Amino acid sequence: MATELSGLLVYKFGGASVKDAAAILNLRHIVETTAPGRPLLIVVSAMGKTTNALEEIFKLAYAGRDYAAPLARLEAYHQEAAHALATQLKPATQTDVQEMLNEAFEELGEQLAGVGGPASYDEQYDQVVSYGELLASQLTALVLNDLRPTRWQDCRPLVRTDTSWREGRVNWAVTENNLRTALPPLLREAGVVVTQGFVGGTTKGRTTTLGREGSDYSAAIFAYCLRAESVTIWKDVAGLLNADPKLFKDTVRYPEISYQETIEMAYYGASVIHPKTLKPLADRQIPLRVKSFLDPRAEGTLIHDCQHPPLAPAFIRKAGQCLLSLESKDFAFISEENLEVIFGALAQARLKINLMQNSALSFSVCLDGEPARLAQAVAALGAQFRVQYNEGLTLFTIKNYTPASVTQLVEGRTVLLEQRTRSTFQVVVREA
Repeated sequence: MATELSGLLVYKFGGASVKDAAAILNLRHIVETTAPGRPLLIVVSAMGKTTNALEEIFKLAYAGRDYAAPLARLEAYHQEAAHALATQLKPATQTDVQEMLNEAFEELGEQLAGVGGPASYDEQYDQVVSYGELLASQLTALVLNDLRPTRWQDCRPLVRTDTSWREGRVNWAVTENNLRTALPPLLREAGVVVTQGFVGGTTKGRTTTLGREGSDYSAAIFAYCLRAESVTIWKDVAGLLNADPKLFKDTVRYPEISYQETIEMAYYGASVIHPKTLKPLADRQIPLRVKSFLDPRAEGTLIHDCQHPPLAPAFIRKAGQCLLSLESKDFAFISEENLEVIFGALAQARLKINLMQNSALSFSVCLDGEPARLAQAVAALGAQFRVQYNEGLTLFTIKNYTPASVTQLVEGRTVLLEQRTRSTFQVVVREA
């Protein structure tokens, strides 16, 4: 195993920070001005809305429908970024960029041509949708390498997961050994390595993904395994805010916040940090910074092991929710045996419970409403329970709520279920 690499920084850039040529050049400026002379690992998401586009293309291919037009639009989008970058790149790099795009889209076309075979929907999904990160990371590495030595690393042979397609579970021991063997020599040689978020691989060389918006988690995996000095997530907001500024007025930035508070916010659905990101960092006391790529010099938010006074209430919104209600058919109480059946069916369908509540004869859960998985759970539970559900709902959570914040949130909304603990208020609503 390679010797320790000290002073490593991990930067994660999301889709908005690599969405076009100007954004990628801004990324390059951030790297040049904030990490001179430091070993730097950059984790990159797919450009802009590429993941959404790949999902659409994959669904068409899986259904046996024509996907040529959206695939052409996606290729044109990447080619447009490459063309706009050309004036800022050396001729040799321009050629490398064009060859990379041509080869990648040829491979993507071959993957799509094979969709619909014996492999499961989720397994085939991972092989296709992962191309967004592969494209963005290769393009970013070429642009950076035009000015300073930079290496691109395919993370799929290194980040080892099981075959839980679309939600790959990391084999930490194998992954740590792989990363600590492969990456320090590259970082010493070049100084900068660019790799992918969201993506891993199985022992048989199949691509897996780590869950939607999983690039933050990828950054934490790399940081944990390589004992990084810190992780910085570059966003289009000023730091970790108490609410989404697109949905709530007068948002507040937290200058610093503890791992525990942030883990709870992420669990409830705060969109700035992926829920799995914090635990690996907290385990090794690696600080996480959330900073704005629009204003790199701004303070941002520092997430670390700290004590702080009571925080401003955090408002968290999760759309696309389903409220599933179950009643025993024979009017029996909802017992521990009933709950075992319910939780087993939900786990088998891989549905995430965001809120649950029970009475003597009924049990209700608020879930991420993915139709196919919901249908599987309803079918499994229908024999034993009367099942009702409402889709298209919204779950709001207020962490560190106050009476005024609750009043502000529920006013004018149709409330279907609410629950509160000492520090957390949750409500399921139907929004107009």
